[in-house]
Amino acid sequence: MKILSDLPGLFNIFEVKPAYAAGGAPAKAGGGWEATLMNFAPLIAIVAIFYLLVILPQQKRTKEHRKMIESLKVGDEIMTTGGIYGIITGIAEQVFTVEIAKDVKIKITKSSVAAKTAKQ
Repeated sequence: MKILSDLPGLFNIFEVKPAYAAGGAPAKAGGGWEATLMNFAPLIAIVAIFYLLVILPQQKRTKEHRKMIESLKVGDEIMTTGGIYGIITGIAEQVFTVEIAKDVKIKITKSSVAAKTAKQ
């Protein structure tokens, strides 16, 4: 009957026992904003590197592409982003009319021009 006498002791695992907090590290005197800045320094460095390596070059390419599109005129040969070569025969506000073969003209948006090519 020893098993039955130990049965109440098994339920002691559910008993709430007091917990004591461990002593924390003493606070540094004069930590202030310098410590906070040092904690954020790696994040600031990553953002700066990302800006220099990704965002600036993309802005430069976008600016050059916009400038190239604005300089196009009737008679220029272009290549579209889809790989179609043609000669500009008309210019509207946001659309180019491009002749891709004799008497075959298509309309494309100005943003779909990939490059200006040399006449052959």
